[in-house]
Amino acid sequence: MAKRSSHHNFLKGARVYLSGPMDFVSSRERERQFGWRARIGQYLDTLGVSVFDPWKKPQVRGLLEYGREDAVTIEARHRWTFDESAQGAKVRAELAEYFWKTVHIDLRMVDLSDFVIAYCPTNVYSVGTVHEIIVARQQHKPVLFVSPSVDFPSLHKLEAELAGQRSLTQLLDEIKSELPRKDNPRGVPSLWYMPLIGSESFFDGFGFYLGKYHRKFPGWKCASALDEREARLPPSRSLVPFLESLARGRNVPKCWDHAAQRHGDDDDWLLLEEALECGSSKPIAEQKKKTF
Repeated sequence: MAKRSSHHNFLKGARVYLSGPMDFVSSRERERQFGWRARIGQYLDTLGVSVFDPWKKPQVRGLLEYGREDAVTIEARHRWTFDESAQGAKVRAELAEYFWKTVHIDLRMVDLSDFVIAYCPTNVYSVGTVHEIIVARQQHKPVLFVSPSVDFPSLHKLEAELAGQRSLTQLLDEIKSELPRKDNPRGVPSLWYMPLIGSESFFDGFGFYLGKYHRKFPGWKCASALDEREARLPPSRSLVPFLESLARGRNVPKCWDHAAQRHGDDDDWLLLEEALECGSSKPIAEQKKKTF
């Protein structure tokens, strides 16, 4: 493998897919416009990375709405039924056929990507994200996994306000037992992900709250729950500085070698580096500007 220059941009010409919850976020429209994908996509674009964003699906020739997820998707979900009648079976079959287009195009973007960034907060349900991660890892593609801290400060404030009011405190306790919520201030992911992804590919935040990035991207100065959380519970290992180090040509990402008891180069990233240096990924990257 040719030796990199000190100014080698390890990510230039690479393709990334942005995987993460879409169905069960608090606001799909706000997530689409101001969420983590909008920011990380803008940042990666400055590094010369082709970004595949499921909120902005590529156009399929002759099928301009193919697989698009919007308000119509939510309306379709409302048709779901467990009815065992022929009509119930018909509705379920129609929904399966309807959403297959989304599954198809999102997994195709995973296929075309060189690596995946997956945002997986432990309090949000997302089946598609897990599916995409598995497909990427079956193809031996690196997955950069962000598992942020999860806590509920407003809930804790309410607990303090209701302290001493027995009936209301009891009601709040009942609500807490019914809700799928669990504090995870350290952002510890499911241990199932560890062997699937590789122990050195985990991050507990993006690093959006860091001032130097806000200066570079003025749009990031708008209020963001991500910034508020990261400022309150600063990540130990942030994704954006890691991506910055790759773009500046620093060391290839590492993995832990149990036999040698030290870090070694991660083979998945070495293959990506070889492809980029040979220029083999450039023609495919150009496809992002065309239709599928």
